[in-house]
Amino acid sequence: MNFDLNEEQKILKTLAHDFLAKECPKELVRKLDESNEGYSPELWNKMAELGWLGVAFPEEYGGNDGTFLDLVILLEEMGYNIVPGPFFSTVVLGGLPILLAGNEKQKKEILPQIANGKKIFTFALTESSANYRAAPKVSASFKSGNYGISGTKLFVPDANVSDYIICVAKTGQSAKPEDNVTLFIVDAKSPGIKCSPLKTLARDKQNEVIFDDVSVPVENILGKPEQGWAVVKDILEMAAVAKSAEMFGGSRAVLDLCVQYTKDRVQFGRPIGSFQSIQNYIANMWVDIYGSSFLVHKAAWKITNGLPASVDAAVAKAWISRAYRRVTALGHHIFGAVSFTMDHDMHLYYRRAKASELAFGDAEFQRAIIAEEINI
Repeated sequence: MNFDLNEEQKILKTLAHDFLAKECPKELVRKLDESNEGYSPELWNKMAELGWLGVAFPEEYGGNDGTFLDLVILLEEMGYNIVPGPFFSTVVLGGLPILLAGNEKQKKEILPQIANGKKIFTFALTESSANYRAAPKVSASFKSGNYGISGTKLFVPDANVSDYIICVAKTGQSAKPEDNVTLFIVDAKSPGIKCSPLKTLARDKQNEVIFDDVSVPVENILGKPEQGWAVVKDILEMAAVAKSAEMFGGSRAVLDLCVQYTKDRVQFGRPIGSFQSIQNYIANMWVDIYGSSFLVHKAAWKITNGLPASVDAAVAKAWISRAYRRVTALGHHIFGAVSFTMDHDMHLYYRRAKASELAFGDAEFQRAIIAEEINI
C-alpha cells in the first residue's frame, strides 16, 4: 500500500490550504457560528466553481471524476481551517448515498445540482436514542399512491438551509430491524415539515426535524424499499472516515499553532519550547497526529479501491475521536489561560473536537463494530 499523494492530490491539497486560509479566516468562522444560516453563500459558490462539491462524483454526473480519497484530502484542509457550512452534509451525507444507491434518473438529475452548488442536502438518521442502529421510529406508510412520513429526527445537520433531506424511515414489520428501513429523498419545503435549531457545543447547525404526514412520491425512494439499511451502513462507514479526516486536519492545525507559539513565547529568558515538559507535550501531540494520519488514509484508500473497510473505518474513528481531544487539551496546556478566551482560536478547535467525537459513533460505538466484525 502506498499512501503517498499523487501529483493531482498534492495540487488539490495545496490549493485548498491556500484558498481556505485566505477565504475562510477565523473572523468569518466566528461570524458564521453566530449566524442563523451557518454558512457563507459567497464562499459556497466559490467552492462550487473550484469543483469541490463534485470532487468525488463521475464526470457524467457533473463531477470531477475524483475519488473518495480526493474528498478526504479536501476535508482534511477544511478541518484545518474550520470551514463552517453544509459541505459535509451535502456531499458526504447527500451526494454519496445518491451516487451509491440512486437510480440513473436520480443521479443525472440530482448530482449535477449538488456539484454546481445549486442544491443543499442533508441526511436524517438519528432520533431520540441518538444512536446509529437500525431501529428508526420515524415511519412511512403507503397510501393514495404516495408515502406519508411521520415522526421526529434529531441532530440533522444543516437541515435549516437544506433543499432536500434524505430521511431514514421504517416501512416494514419484519422481526429484523435491518429489513424494515427505506430511504426517501424529501423536499425540505414540503408541507408538514418543521425544522427547529438545536443549541450545540460546537455551534454547528444541528436541527430537530418533525415530519407530520409528509407526502413523498414513490419515485423519491432511494435504493430499494425496505433494503435501505445496507446503504446506511455504507454511508456511516464513509462518513466516519470523512469526519476523521476533518478531525485529523484540525489536530494538525492545533499542532502548528502550538509549535509556532513555543518558538515565539519567551519565559525565563528562553523560548518555552526549550523546556522538556513542553517538548513532551508537542511530542505527544505528534504521536497522536501521526497515528491519525496513517489510520485515516488507510481507511480512505481501502474504500476508494473497493476493499472491505469496516474495521479500518471503525479503528480510525475510535482512535482519532480521543486523539483530537488529547491534542486540543495539550494545546490549552501550552497556551495557558489565554486560550480559554473567546478571542483565541484554541477553543474553536477544542469545541469541534468534542462535537466530532460523537458524530457517526464515538469510540465505544466503533469498538462495538470492531468486536462484531471479528466475531466476538
